Amino acid sequence: MKPKSKILIIAGSDSSGGAGIQADIKTVTALGSYAMTAITAVTTQNTTGVKSIVPINPKEISNQIEFTSKDIRPDAIKIGMLHSTEVIKSVICSLELIKVKKIILDPVMIAKGGAKLIDDKAVKLLKYELIKKVSLITPNIPEAEILTNTRIKTKEDMIFAANILINLGAKNVFIKGGHLDSKIVQDIFVNKKEIMLINNKRITTSNTHGTGCTLSSAISTFFACGKTLKKSCELATIYVNNSIRSNLNYGKGHGPINHLSSISIYNKFK
Repeated sequence: MKPKSKILIIAGSDSSGGAGIQADIKTVTALGSYAMTAITAVTTQNTTGVKSIVPINPKEISNQIEFTSKDIRPDAIKIGMLHSTEVIKSVICSLELIKVKKIILDPVMIAKGGAKLIDDKAVKLLKYELIKKVSLITPNIPEAEILTNTRIKTKEDMIFAANILINLGAKNVFIKGGHLDSKIVQDIFVNKKEIMLINNKRITTSNTHGTGCTLSSAISTFFACGKTLKKSCELATIYVNNSIRSNLNYGKGHGPINHLSSISIYNKFK
């Protein structure tokens, strides 16, 4: 099959393959599109945690974004881990140069095992500058709490936090509700005109490493293929839930999800 769209991913790598650039490439590919990358950091990690983070020089990040886009123009951009103010400034400058309209920001701040992946100055720049320049921001509850300086315990708290982000300049906000203690997981899509709730039964598993990266990449892919942002969020949630439900059970900690959940293998390859 021929890829339906082209996605540029700006994010850190994950040596264990469950999150970051690796999860992003798998997601975009599994959903039928073409993935390009600008790597912001190299992380050494596995399902039990992060061992080390080696940042990529901000100039080289810009070079990756601009040189790649000059040759193969992306239909959409997905942004993940941006670990410093210098990196965020470089990315903003590059985005202004290449002028791609469809941009999804996953504000990666904390790894599944609890390791902090971004410094406080970078959080401030992301909050007051970068979110104004993207189509959608997709924080989970801990990330939304950091960005809004609020505590989120209920669906109403999620909507309140989303509106704070809207007032800060975000055009659309999708807050993932998986961190709340409930049998039904509620995700919330908010903009100035509407609020949409997506309800799904909680899947009991510890194998959820990379769900945030996967979701934002799936949204980017559907959005690049012409779906509305709202529909892209719905379809991406279905894809992620199917991938979690596979329950691969790799590793000794928070295992990865199954990015191949959307693919059927032709008989001749079996």
